[in-house]
Amino acid sequence: MTLHHADTLGGRAAIVGIGATEFSKDSGRSELKLAVEAVRAALDDAGLGPADVDGMVTFTMDTSPEITVAQAAGIGELSFFSRVHYGGGAACATVQQAALAVAAGIAEVVVCYRAFNERSGRRFGAGVQRREPSAEGAALGWNLPAGLLTPASWVAMAAQRYLYAYGLTPEAFGQVAVVGRRHAARNPAAYFYGKPITLADHAASRWIVEPLRLLDCCQETDGGQALVVTTAERARDLPHPPAVIRAAAQGAGRAQEQMTSYYRDGYYREGFNGEGFHGEGFHGDGFHRDGLAGLPESEVVARQLWRTSGLRPADIDVGILYDHFTPFVLMQLEEFGFCAPGEAADFVAAGGLPLNTHGGQLGEAYLHGMNGIAEAVRQLRGTSVNQVPGAAHVLVTAGTGVPTSGLVLGADG
Repeated sequence: MTLHHADTLGGRAAIVGIGATEFSKDSGRSELKLAVEAVRAALDDAGLGPADVDGMVTFTMDTSPEITVAQAAGIGELSFFSRVHYGGGAACATVQQAALAVAAGIAEVVVCYRAFNERSGRRFGAGVQRREPSAEGAALGWNLPAGLLTPASWVAMAAQRYLYAYGLTPEAFGQVAVVGRRHAARNPAAYFYGKPITLADHAASRWIVEPLRLLDCCQETDGGQALVVTTAERARDLPHPPAVIRAAAQGAGRAQEQMTSYYRDGYYREGFNGEGFHGEGFHGDGFHRDGLAGLPESEVVARQLWRTSGLRPADIDVGILYDHFTPFVLMQLEEFGFCAPGEAADFVAAGGLPLNTHGGQLGEAYLHGMNGIAEAVRQLRGTSVNQVPGAAHVLVTAGTGVPTSGLVLGADG
């Protein structure tokens, strides 16, 4: 049973530094070196040094342990270190863990990082090559013999159900791809800088696994990204305006699996009335959602983010939504209450919310969502290359189809 009340973390910590390497297809250096470069850049941005750091958070599926990165970056003693599981679903949860540590007084300055050679080295998009026996791998074992071997194939099952449930065609996914690439085309840090696409380009791209085309799938990237988190009080004395963590949440749905939750039942989705997901409001008295055409894990995160932040979808100025595959962006918009089920493609086409202004993982880089958190910070600082005027509240989400996480970041004051 998930929480039925706001938590007390909101407003007690802030992101004060962001730093990244270049984003490439062949970095030419180790993942450890990428991690250290990103960490040092983030500390420089925060106006802090290695000696200020006493906590570190990263992902599992990482070849650069916290203590190794700390040693290589010149960081001394650590009083807090942590890792979060489930690939891209961990992105926002790294910030949540850092915020929990500083709010509890366990650490004062925590660095979150992610660095990998995901194109030139291990390629997550290649799917399962070899897996040690585990309970976690057993769920995949039901699907691999049927030919579902890659992330694209796992998502295609849910994408097909989504199209069927709402009477849509694969062209609906193209709206997300076009928006991401439009923003990437104006972002010098993006791999697809200067390369926008049209809906016709999307429709002409080759099938990967129907109904997903090449332009529905995020790229593979070498690079690193780091973030610095500290207390809200200390943040005000540092060089940049802080991105205050208004709310942070993790979520796993009932019968959750990693990317292959094909057998969970439908679920009741409560209406949103501006105070929480209950009773009359945003979607009337609520509705029953198809268990395969939605993302129950995102709904768990959404409920807690809105409760703790006290905000509603209409208060969000920018959405940085995890876009490993375009269909899951549409489902997230619906789970977070920006539009009703089946209406997200039209919502995106109409510009209902500035979306993935860095270009997303489709256009900028695939860093398991950490580069999206950095873009949220830039929007609140007013320094994004695709700046939304007056941006004061940004929603950030992490990888979906797996246990996931999310943040609401806000300007100070």
